[in-house]
Amino acid sequence: MYGWIWRHLPGPLPVRIFEALLLISAVVALLLFVVFPWIEPRLPFNQVTTG
Repeated sequence: MYGWIWRHLPGPLPVRIFEALLLISAVVALLLFVVFPWIEPRLPFNQVTTG
């Protein structure tokens, strides 16, 4: 999968590296600011009880 993405990035090597870093940053930002906050209340780790 990563090879397919790398082969389809346009430009010479420095531009490809910059684009790959930009894509990785976008995915991390999407996960941190959208996906993880959405899924956090649905996880069972918040219902901790001690008896």
